[in-house]
Amino acid sequence: MRSLRSNESAEPGELELRPLSARSVVLSLLLGTHPPELPARDLVRGVEPFGVGGSTVRAALSRMVTAGDLRRTDAVYRLSDRLLARQGRQDDALDPDTRAWDGDWEMATVTASGRGPAERAELRTRLAALRLAELREGVWLRPANLGRPWPPDLGEVLQRFTARPETPAHDLAASLWPLGPWADTVRALLDRVDRSPRPADRFTALAAVVRHLLADPVLPAGLLPPDWPGEALRAAYREHQRELVALARSAMGQTLKTDP
Repeated sequence: MRSLRSNESAEPGELELRPLSARSVVLSLLLGTHPPELPARDLVRGVEPFGVGGSTVRAALSRMVTAGDLRRTDAVYRLSDRLLARQGRQDDALDPDTRAWDGDWEMATVTASGRGPAERAELRTRLAALRLAELREGVWLRPANLGRPWPPDLGEVLQRFTARPETPAHDLAASLWPLGPWADTVRALLDRVDRSPRPADRFTALAAVVRHLLADPVLPAGLLPPDWPGEALRAAYREHQRELVALARSAMGQTLKTDP
């Protein structure tokens, strides 16, 4: 069986976090804000504690509107529809909708043919975002313990089933997801967050935490290795996010709502 390599993360010894650009800082702030909109003056003030100057932010905002990342109404900037979908995935990663698992697995089989490489790559990305793993070409599955909705248009290219594979569930999960490397990277990220005294460095580490949580398969507890650190990573993110939001809020001089 082939592992879902798109879900793999760097080994702990290779954990290298590059400082966030002005665009990344702005997006991280808006992605963590509900609703995801802020006046320009508050964005400029809010990112100052993270080492981004006002002129740099204003230039980044202009480029982001041109690129379709943001929409602007008067002096208020909002996430585009594409990034609103990303915010939804991020919120789900931080608080996944799980249900009791009865042993069933979701299975999706790709039925559409004649698609080009770009279309196939997009479909793989979308199925991975739904936390499925590829058993073999065109066959994707996962334990049926999540309550997330499926995009209706996927019904045009695949068929969905419920199944109970003959392979022991624990062995099947271990073959589909790189659970050991994912957990090792969690520990490295937690260590990096704890060793980041400067707000800018901690902000960079927390952005990496969110990206890593998007690759968490959110498996039933019985299929996970001992001492699985997924919830510890979520708890650490929430704790440090509150601190950084308080810092940004203080700079803005306003109340910044982060809960969805």
